[in-house]
Amino acid sequence: MINPAQCRAARGLLAWSQQDLARAAGVGVVTVHQLEAGSAAPRRATLEVIQRAFQAAGVEFIDENGGGPGVRLQKRKPEERNR
Repeated sequence: MINPAQCRAARGLLAWSQQDLARAAGVGVVTVHQLEAGSAAPRRATLEVIQRAFQAAGVEFIDENGGGPGVRLQKRKPEERNR
């Protein structure tokens, strides 16, 4: 599951506000704020819908592999670059 730092980083890669993420994931902006602040532990289902919203927008989540968890944007296919 994603952590608060990954959530903030993914929003940064997409230039999304907390409101943008809330809208894309179908959750409240307070939920996004609390997740990113680490002030509340969201339910697994909430983390899953947030992660799916990011993935649909092209974000890949990198698991802990000795260097720490992270995020990156997927490479766009040549036919997508011309859109």
